[in-house]
Amino acid sequence: MLLALPVAVLMARGVSTRAWEGLPNSSTILSATLLSFASTFAVVCLAAVLGTPLAYALSRYKFRGKRFVSLFIELPIVMPPAVAGLALLLTFGRTGVVGSLLADSGLIIPFSILAVIIAQFFISAPFYIRSAQVGFSSIANEIEDAARVDGAHGWLMFWYITLPIAWRALISGMILSWARALGEFGATILFAGNLQGKTQTMPLLVYSIFERDIDAAIWTGLVLIALAMIALFLSQSFARAQDRLT
Repeated sequence: MLLALPVAVLMARGVSTRAWEGLPNSSTILSATLLSFASTFAVVCLAAVLGTPLAYALSRYKFRGKRFVSLFIELPIVMPPAVAGLALLLTFGRTGVVGSLLADSGLIIPFSILAVIIAQFFISAPFYIRSAQVGFSSIANEIEDAARVDGAHGWLMFWYITLPIAWRALISGMILSWARALGEFGATILFAGNLQGKTQTMPLLVYSIFERDIDAAIWTGLVLIALAMIALFLSQSFARAQDRLT
């Protein structure tokens, strides 16, 4: 009841008060929606490109310091978002360790759409990496050994043997990563700000609307909840399909 009741009350309140009538002007919603979908799409692509080989290495190879690598990869999952935003600001800010070097070349990251993508990636990429790692680990070594006997090796085996078996786990991780990036708030507002039409994503829009009209905030929040529920349902479906396959 503690987990389900708040969501049910939010939904009931949104319908009973016709909260959709208090939505802000369409241009504000459109800009926040487009930014959220564009940035989260970029995040998922980055997670797939950078996270897939990392997850495969963690699932297949043993090396010194592997436990610490896994620890730092998964740390953003439990790290307070505000602390994550502060860490990103100290790293990529104008006077940060990396940001100062980029600023000298004219690239200012904080309070830009690039900052939104970095904040979302930092928080959400571990969800994809964990799911991909589980998917690769679930593949029996005998299958890959048999493929090696038949002449498959390296990229050829990964593309034609490993990926076709583990793709459901990868898709599940992508969906979870996308949903987490879509709902990211704390690190984004601290690192990218809440600039309407520039860095204001849908969660930040809810925060801005709440200060003026709680009914509009309720309805916008319900849109995010609906998207999250759909993403969770799809992710669970792919995960169950992967379990049945293995």
